[in-house]
Amino acid sequence: MSETTISERFPGLYDRRARALARAITTIERGGTERDALIREVYGRRGNARIMGFTGPPGAGKSTLVDRFARLCRAADQTVGILAVDPTSPFTGGALLGDRIRMQELYTDPEVFIRSMATRGAMGGLARATRDAVDLLDAVGFDWVLVETVGVGQDEVDVVRTVDTVAVITLPGLGDEIQAIKAGIMEIADVFVINKADRPGVDRTRRDLESMLAMGGHRDWTPPIVQTVASQGEGLEELHEKVGEHRQHLADSGELDRRRFHQLRLRVETILKARVLEAADAEMGLETQLEEAFGAGDDPYTVADRLFEGVVRRQS
Repeated sequence: MSETTISERFPGLYDRRARALARAITTIERGGTERDALIREVYGRRGNARIMGFTGPPGAGKSTLVDRFARLCRAADQTVGILAVDPTSPFTGGALLGDRIRMQELYTDPEVFIRSMATRGAMGGLARATRDAVDLLDAVGFDWVLVETVGVGQDEVDVVRTVDTVAVITLPGLGDEIQAIKAGIMEIADVFVINKADRPGVDRTRRDLESMLAMGGHRDWTPPIVQTVASQGEGLEELHEKVGEHRQHLADSGELDRRRFHQLRLRVETILKARVLEAADAEMGLETQLEEAFGAGDDPYTVADRLFEGVVRRQS
């Protein structure tokens, strides 16, 4: 698929027109050869956007925070693409639209694009297609790409493999939630945000976070703690400033290139794993092989070896 073909297939894509972007992300979600060709064509254009992830427990106000952060970026005349990763609907398999409803004021801005994506059972709170969609929004020239994840706990660590800066959101009065952060996503935070900071308990929450940070685990960058009341627009300027400082740190230390290298490694590994499974199923019938192995009492390593050797033999 050449660039001319992409322009014909998705007219207005490089002008960041909403209809073209929506159709392109739908193509990404569907997968297959069209998805592969699209990413190949846009990949060389990516690399300029500031890519930020927002994660944390349900009820922490992530959507409101993303909304207000996006408005702040727009006030600075910066364009914004938002990917809101929603829980998969148990009835339709599609994304629930809560985030779109909360961000509807941004929809009238032609320099903001918002897309809800369903997790479709993917681990880590991220849709399988999210990484490709981030590349697309970066490639077409958005200044910011904001990724809001479901907020389901420890599996949220997957977000760090997709973005450059991770904001972990919590709120006052949830001591158990701080423990959940410590157990699962503490180590991925580049910035901590205590949202709804007008509630009682904010000082204790801050002390808890400071105590955990004092225990170490962050070698070159100590995540700052920012207090916000997103619904009132309070604290957003400080958050924007700290994100900018982190971005500068990434560039100065070489960590930005290291992060993006590891992101590439993860994506290639994920693609290879999926293709090996697809080949095993196509060449040998994965389900049939598993049923036979189960009946024979074969151990999983023997089964995997047999499938892998069968795929290699038939592909050679």
